[in-house]
Amino acid sequence: MPHVHALPEPLRTVHVMGVGGTAMAALAGMLKDGGHAVTGSDTAVYPPMSDYLASLGIQVMSGYNASNLDHRPDLVVVGNVIRKDYAEAAALLASDLPYMSFPELLGERFLRQSHSIVVAGTHGKTTTTSIVAHLLDAGGLNPGFLIGGVAKNFERTARAGAGTHFVVEGDEYDTAFFDKGPKFLHYKPKTAILTSVEFDHADIYRDLDHVKEAFRGLMHIIPTDGLLVVRDDDAGAEEVAREATCEVWRYGPGRPWDGRIEDVDTVRGVMRFTVLREGVSVGTFETIMVGDHNLWNQVAATAVAISQGLSTESIARGYATFAGIKRRQEVIGDAGGVTVIDDFAHHPTAVAVTLHALRQRFGKRRLWAIWEPRSATSRRAVFQQAYTEAFGEADQVIIADPFDTSRVAEGDRFSSAQLVEALTAKGVEAINLPDADQIAATVSARVHPMDVVAILSNGAFGGLHKKLNTALAARFR
Repeated sequence: MPHVHALPEPLRTVHVMGVGGTAMAALAGMLKDGGHAVTGSDTAVYPPMSDYLASLGIQVMSGYNASNLDHRPDLVVVGNVIRKDYAEAAALLASDLPYMSFPELLGERFLRQSHSIVVAGTHGKTTTTSIVAHLLDAGGLNPGFLIGGVAKNFERTARAGAGTHFVVEGDEYDTAFFDKGPKFLHYKPKTAILTSVEFDHADIYRDLDHVKEAFRGLMHIIPTDGLLVVRDDDAGAEEVAREATCEVWRYGPGRPWDGRIEDVDTVRGVMRFTVLREGVSVGTFETIMVGDHNLWNQVAATAVAISQGLSTESIARGYATFAGIKRRQEVIGDAGGVTVIDDFAHHPTAVAVTLHALRQRFGKRRLWAIWEPRSATSRRAVFQQAYTEAFGEADQVIIADPFDTSRVAEGDRFSSAQLVEALTAKGVEAINLPDADQIAATVSARVHPMDVVAILSNGAFGGLHKKLNTALAARFR
C-alpha cells in the first residue's frame, strides 16, 4: 500500500521512523497514551528524548534497518530525517505497509476535531508554545499540545488532552522525503502566532524569499473566522501577515499589543512585566522566562490566552507556576557557585537574544558562551559575519569545530577559526577548541565562583553538559 492520507482501520500498531527527534518522540508518546502499541527506530537518541521514550516503555531499534518492519505494523510514520535510500525506507516502499508523515498523522488523529493553536516563526516557537499550553492548562482548559522540547510543568513534549484546544509548535521544516512542503501546512490552524520570519534552514530554503513563501502558505490556511497574532515590528512577519484573511492582532513595541519589563530580580532569576492592549494595562505578571525576547513571547501568549476567554487572574496564576523548558535557559549545574546553563540557541539572532537575556538575568557576573555550530544552517558560511555580532554580551567565548560538514561543499563551510579571529579583533576573548573533552577541561580549569557558563547547541554537543559538570564537581569538591 502506498502513502496514505487517511488513518487505516483498525489502527493498533504504529512504527515511528526517526523516533529520537523531539516532535517524533512526542507523537510516539501520544500514540502510546491513545492505546496504540508503538515501536520506533533511530540512529542516535540522546537526553532528554532517550529518557522520555524509555519512561514510556517504547522500544527503540538502533539503525534504519529493513528488519525493523518485520513485525508488520498497521501504520508506519516517516520522520523528515529519513532519506529515501535508507534500508528501512527502501523496505517500506517495496512493501504493502501503509505510511504517512508525522504532520499528516498529527493533523488527522489529533487536530481535525480541535481548536488548533499553531505557534510558528523562525524564533521563539518552543518557548511560546510551552507558555500558551501551560496558561490554557492552568486556566482549566486541559489542552492537548505538541512542543519541540520538554516543558517542565508537563515533563513531556506532548499529550492528547481532554479539552477542545490543541497547541502545536508549527515547524517550517519540510515534512518528509515524499512531501517537501512545510510541516505546519498540515496543522489546521484556527488561531496562529507568528513570531518572526528570517532566513534559516539553509539546507532546504534557497533564500529569505523562499522562507516567506512557506509562511505565506500558513497564512492562507487560517480560516476567515480565525485569529492571527503577529510580531508586527518584525519585517518578515509583517510582510507575510498581509496575506492573512482572518482577524489580525499585532504585537511588539508601539503596537496595539505592547509590553514592558518592570524589573528583573537577578538573585531569584525572575522578571516582572506588563502587557498593554491599546495602551491600557492588561495586567502585570511575574515569570522565570527573563529577557527582552521572552517579553514578546509572553505578550503573544497572553494575547492568545485572552482570546480564548482566560481572565487576567488566571493568566497571572499561570505565569507564577510556569516552570520553564528544558534546554531554554535551563540551569543544569551549580558546582562551586559556577552556574551552568543549557540552551538550544544556534541561529545568530537566537544566540544574541539568549546571551542578552542571560546578561539581564545574572547581572554583572562573568558570562561564558560555549557554542557548537551544529544546525544545517550554522555549519554553512551563510551567517559567518552575523555570528561576529551575536556574541557581544559574552565575556568569554569558546567556539567548537562545526559538527559533521561532510555534506557541505568545502567552500560553503562555516569556519570556527575565522569567527574567533573576528571576535578577537573586536576585543572579545575567544578561542576555538575542537571538541567537548578539551572544552570541559579548559573551562573547568579557568572558571571562577559566580561565573555563568552558557552551553549553546541544538544537539548533544559530544556530552559536554555532563563532562563539564563532572569536571566542575571534581574541582570544587
